[in-house]
Amino acid sequence: MSGDVSVEDLLRSLAPQVLGVLVRRHGDFDTAEDAVQEALLAAAVQWPAEGMPGNPRGWLVTVAARRMADQVRSDQARRRREAAEALAGEPLAPAADTETGTGRDDTLTLLFLCCHPALSGASQVALTLRAVGGLTTAQIAHAFLVPEATMAQRISRAKQRIKAAGATFRMPPGPERGRRLGAVLQVLYLIFNEGYTATDGPELHRQDLSGEAIRLARAVRAQLPGNGEVAGLLALMLLTDARRAARTAPDGELIPLAEQDRSRWDRAYLDEGLALVAEALPHGPVGPYQLQAAIAAVHAEATSAEDTDWPQILGLYGMLRRTSPNPMVSLNHAVATAMVKGPRAGLELLEELEGDERLARHHRLEAVRAHLLELAGELPAAAESYRTAARRTASLPERRYLEGRADRLAAARAR
Repeated sequence: MSGDVSVEDLLRSLAPQVLGVLVRRHGDFDTAEDAVQEALLAAAVQWPAEGMPGNPRGWLVTVAARRMADQVRSDQARRRREAAEALAGEPLAPAADTETGTGRDDTLTLLFLCCHPALSGASQVALTLRAVGGLTTAQIAHAFLVPEATMAQRISRAKQRIKAAGATFRMPPGPERGRRLGAVLQVLYLIFNEGYTATDGPELHRQDLSGEAIRLARAVRAQLPGNGEVAGLLALMLLTDARRAARTAPDGELIPLAEQDRSRWDRAYLDEGLALVAEALPHGPVGPYQLQAAIAAVHAEATSAEDTDWPQILGLYGMLRRTSPNPMVSLNHAVATAMVKGPRAGLELLEELEGDERLARHHRLEAVRAHLLELAGELPAAAESYRTAARRTASLPERRYLEGRADRLAAARAR
């Protein structure tokens, strides 16, 4: 293990792999997840004190399997009663496979399993974020803009439906794989976003999540090399993640895109992402990930913020709103409109989003409003919106940034 990788980071990256092994072996999703969580807790306590095992993944698989066996033996009667009441069906049937799993990565198979057609699209995404992405229920609820209790119920029902469907733990055949692809790509996109800008906690980035999303996107592209949306999503991730080193100052302060030192952007990721955009866009219908990748490519090709081709970005956001309308796209469209037509035009578009319940308490609506008010020279109103946005975010770096903007505007007005 590299010296700069913490036990916590390693455990987070191994968790979906270990869960995949147990689900493939034993078939019981709920019990497997509980056992993996216990193994992770044991590792978090023992490894720092006793040293890292030679095979961390194998250690976790062994301990989790023992926990699972113990749980079955000690709680068998209770689990049978609950299963009869909650599932009214057969447990998930494992595929015929006698391999121990200690040298095999089942994460991609687990990803496609969580996107089983027995689930609704929203449930597919939620379950995969929990099982593969390792996100908490609160983080997933935040990504979906729904209450945490609602999301907890959705995830629980998703597990029950997969078991009742009698699914096997194997990579689905070609046609079925294609039908699940939309959910798989959305999941990877949300996992990446949580890694690139964490919804809560002291750090802006969770590199383990964004790195895992990129790894899985590469794996999906290896399975479907001619799919333009897969290439578009991978390009979007690479072009976005290329900016990571420039997004924070040495003290951890967030640096917005317009103020970043672009020489710190990852050139290898930029070149790979731009090549994927050039490869994917000319062929076939253009989907939302390709459009977002094209927007990221325009930013990547600008040598400075002043050189950004905002009219082209505005046109691409217009296409994106028509093909994949959602409130976050509308927020970004408002910013692009402001950069082309002036801040007042952008603020008028924000008024149309006031009644959207998904954004009613989301900090990004107020953050965008604050930015556009600042551009319009309305500094007191901008400062108040920055403070409102700061109160609504659970991310400490974003909160510090937003409060800092408000303080600077207040100081400028006082001079």
